[in-house]
Amino acid sequence: MKNYYEILEVSQSASQEVIEKAYKTLAKKYHPDLQDGIDKTYAEQKMKELNEAYDVISNQEKRKSYDFELENFEREKLRNTQQEKKQVVTPKNIPHSTNTSNVVDTAVQKQQIQDDYIQKQQQLQFELEKKQAIEKAYYDAYIQDLKNRGYKIKYKKTFKQHLKNFITILAVILILLVIFQIPFVKNYFVNLYNENEIIKWIVDLFSLSKK
Repeated sequence: MKNYYEILEVSQSASQEVIEKAYKTLAKKYHPDLQDGIDKTYAEQKMKELNEAYDVISNQEKRKSYDFELENFEREKLRNTQQEKKQVVTPKNIPHSTNTSNVVDTAVQKQQIQDDYIQKQQQLQFELEKKQAIEKAYYDAYIQDLKNRGYKIKYKKTFKQHLKNFITILAVILILLVIFQIPFVKNYFVNLYNENEIIKWIVDLFSLSKK
């Protein structure tokens, strides 16, 4: 089963904007009219795959159905791999007449399977990080393109960010109130109020507006 996300070089959680940006970038790269000779043949095949992948995952309904099929395919693939490992390393597959050499060979095979599994997991992690980096690069390029066109980018703050800002402001106010209770600090501001006419006028004006 083809992995359309790998073909478009995006992660499975990529947004529609990122997918569209990736498709346009790859389409420009592999457009047959920009290739020569053997490369042109390869480009035509590549464009066919890109169009097929984009047609599916750019459509929400098709993408939802495809994600379901892909998940089942990956789950079945993992199940088959686990069964193959069990068939190789389980004692019932070792003949009763096994000599020392066969036991050593089995241990080596078991270690080889474990090493292959670890290597595969590392490779999958590397591919995931690579896709995330590519997705971020596409997104950053998309945002920069909007900025170059004169658009102002505004990010909607989350509730967590608003709560964090509120707690920060509240903490600053409490700290200032505590500091103001220190005698020499309080006396300093009182003297500043009494000696500076401008500050006195501003404070009095603020006090009147509150009344």
